[in-house]
Amino acid sequence: MEQINTEKVQDLLSSYANQPVYLHVETTNGAYAAHFDQRVFNAGTFLRNIQVTYEHAQLKGGNKDPYRVGLKLKDNGWVYVQGLTHYEVNDNGEFLLAGFNYEGQLAAALEISTQPFQV
Repeated sequence: MEQINTEKVQDLLSSYANQPVYLHVETTNGAYAAHFDQRVFNAGTFLRNIQVTYEHAQLKGGNKDPYRVGLKLKDNGWVYVQGLTHYEVNDNGEFLLAGFNYEGQLAAALEISTQPFQV
């Protein structure tokens, strides 16, 4: 994966607009969070193969801060993922965005594909 390039990632996000796509969304502070502060508990989200159509995608953030992506869904609603730092398009044509914390551990993921993700 490479660090997010604003123009490239925005172009990729826009290329999936107005068509049915599958999303994978994952966020976690990880079980490792409790190792650093016992007052912190593990929290996360996991969604896989959720089919949506979004009409607009917006990438914001950058500079010294992680990025965030908002997807405005066709029939109302939003998907919003914050804490993204890297991206790639893999050999299956899946667009992957990931956010890694300062120790290199996964904190957030947003993946978009025209085909269901492998289970």
